[in-house]
Amino acid sequence: MPQATERYSDLELELTVSAPAHGGHFVARHEGRVVFVRHALPGERVRVRVTDGGPDAGFWRADTVEVLEASPHRVAHPWAPADALLAARAGKPPVGGAEFGHIALAEQRALKAAIFEEQLHRLAGVERSVSVEPADANDDGGLGWRTRAAFAVDPSGRLAMNAHRSDQLIPVTDMPLAVPAINELRLWEQDLSQLVRVEVAAPANGSAPLVLLVPAEGASPRRLAAIAGRIPAPASVAVWQPEEQRLTRLRGRTWVAESCRGHEYRVTGEGFWQIHRLAPQVLTGAVLAGVDPQPGQRVADLYAGAGLFTAPLGAAVGPSGAVLSVEGSPGTSRDARKNLHGMEQVQIVQGKVENVLSRHHDRLDAVVLDPPRAGAGRKVVEQLHGKRPSVVGYVACDPASFARDLGYFLKLGWELQDLRVFDLYPNTHHMESFARLVRA
Repeated sequence: MPQATERYSDLELELTVSAPAHGGHFVARHEGRVVFVRHALPGERVRVRVTDGGPDAGFWRADTVEVLEASPHRVAHPWAPADALLAARAGKPPVGGAEFGHIALAEQRALKAAIFEEQLHRLAGVERSVSVEPADANDDGGLGWRTRAAFAVDPSGRLAMNAHRSDQLIPVTDMPLAVPAINELRLWEQDLSQLVRVEVAAPANGSAPLVLLVPAEGASPRRLAAIAGRIPAPASVAVWQPEEQRLTRLRGRTWVAESCRGHEYRVTGEGFWQIHRLAPQVLTGAVLAGVDPQPGQRVADLYAGAGLFTAPLGAAVGPSGAVLSVEGSPGTSRDARKNLHGMEQVQIVQGKVENVLSRHHDRLDAVVLDPPRAGAGRKVVEQLHGKRPSVVGYVACDPASFARDLGYFLKLGWELQDLRVFDLYPNTHHMESFARLVRA
């Protein structure tokens, strides 16, 4: 075992990789210690470089730098800056955001299913077989699906992305996971000096993209205007000041026009929308089928965002029903108010879900939950149980937090009736799921 004085970031090991682990890692062992390895596959023999570890650490993290014995499921990575092997040869880390790109797409989904099953078993005590559904039969190798992309800007003004768990910036000249409209802006050709970040939203319906410029401290308005002037039309351009939570228009709109299943939405640059081009349709279909809202029912849409689910829920319950739509983000809640204007049966409340539920004393017939990655948590689950709905539709973007919350529901006497898992983040370890929970 190396001495504590050694630089563990330079330590290289040869390891045999075993099972996948939640978070985009694969498990290996070195002298009894667990090492979480990225950019590997089960069964491979790899040489890794330790990125996080020490003599007293409970586990280490490492990146694959050479494959000694390859899995039959290993493929050429579609994006050079995210290819760990190419990056290692160049003496730099890969960018984050495509950590499963070296794995054949069918095997990616098999691994995600295994990870989901393991989380259900470990955190909820549930034994259940899971399959991961593609969003689209014509998935184009898991490319061209991101309608949102966020980039950093390096000190020389070039478009860049962060290495995994690092502040190190790697210049990029394309983003193959993004929809064509994002790449067609060719932002990597621009001098982006005086910016720290650039965010792009390009709706799947073909409406004009929005480019958000996040300026460095002291950036001049003239410089921001010059950058905006070089971004190809018809893209809108706005400046986002995170510390002030302020959005300023430079050209066009400060929002993009989205649509889903006959409903129209406007989503500002500070608002939230599903990233995969087909995610709104896929998830809305799952929610409506699973919750089956009926005229006159009282429904809650919690962590409601810009109203993706609220609008069809409101249409389903009709004027005789009621939908409580709760969202914590002020900007996203403002989007919801604009999108749901005229639906008198919808009550929009901005605030923390647990605080709103504590003030809401009416019984609910059905609930839709779409919490952030941290999940809903025990308090919200217990509050919902007290509202006595007959069904809860839980949309989750993290299998661990979902499994934890599912355990809370099960202990209160609920039953997991249906579960669907969707591959809405191809070439990454992320996945999305929908569960129908009913009172046992």
